[in-house]
Amino acid sequence: MNTVSRPIGAVVGASPDPKLDAFLVSKGLAGADETARWSALAGGVSSDIWRADLPGRSLCVKRALAKLKVSADWQAPVSRNAYEWAWMLFAVEHCPDNVPRPLAHDPEAGLFAMSFLEPAQHHVWKDQLLAGEVSSETAAAVGRLVGRLHAASAGQARLAKTFDTRDNFYALRIEPYLIATAKVHAPVAGRLTDLAQRTAAVQIALVHGDVSPKNILVGPRGPVLLDAECAWFGDPAFDLAFCLNHLLLKCLPLDARRSELMSAFAALAEAYCAELNWESRAALEARAADLLPGLLLARVDGKSPVEYLTDEQQRDHVRSFAVPLLRQPVTQLSDISERWLRSFR
Repeated sequence: MNTVSRPIGAVVGASPDPKLDAFLVSKGLAGADETARWSALAGGVSSDIWRADLPGRSLCVKRALAKLKVSADWQAPVSRNAYEWAWMLFAVEHCPDNVPRPLAHDPEAGLFAMSFLEPAQHHVWKDQLLAGEVSSETAAAVGRLVGRLHAASAGQARLAKTFDTRDNFYALRIEPYLIATAKVHAPVAGRLTDLAQRTAAVQIALVHGDVSPKNILVGPRGPVLLDAECAWFGDPAFDLAFCLNHLLLKCLPLDARRSELMSAFAALAEAYCAELNWESRAALEARAADLLPGLLLARVDGKSPVEYLTDEQQRDHVRSFAVPLLRQPVTQLSDISERWLRSFR
């Protein structure tokens, strides 16, 4: 972790960016005579995130990047920072224990400040899973949280207007996942393109867009959901499929935990569907099951492949499983999990 410190009000000195210091002062988060210690935090590929330690308190500052930190050429509008801020305001209203507290926002600079959650008490779910700590209770809590946020937003015209962010969602999710993967897999390119078009067209609820274990902290009051840069009023089935996808993929490096991971898969899906009050379970589950093999394939051949599948044999396993499901889709998530387990025998 890289750290720098400097007096907040100074004009020169070692700092990630003087604009960050000015932001803290202008928003009343720091006094001009205080000294902040800045720490670069490990995050995703799309933003810079810092911890700012001030006398007696700490907070986080996040700024969106125009070019994402991946090997492929992946550009995205920095305006997504404002939509993430707006998503946090919505989420903290409905699930205050499950989102960092929003503190201040500068839309022109593309950055905001939020509360800092101590790592000793808030563990990254991805780290737990990769360490072999698989809890169906945690998975169910994640499913309930995502379902409650979808239920609170479904059909809300005000949110549909605020989060009319199809351009952002296309740049961050549809193009790098489905469209980019279609260019690699010509035999199923039409199916992937159809999935992209359908996903972009559905407008039902406020979608987080990146419900991944790396963006979920397991805290004393339940899961905490981070990184809503992709927030969009669209298809809630995307969030469900996106998260379940990661539980499938982790079966490859965690062969001894496959049964537990599939139990977590079922627990998350059931807890989520218990919150459904805006459409039938059959309709939403069918879209999620249809989308899931496309997302599986995208995490090996899209612009953002998962880093823990380092063996080409593992990636081929995903391809050999996903492509037939794209050609002959199923309508129930349990069908996918059962077939996935059988694929290892």
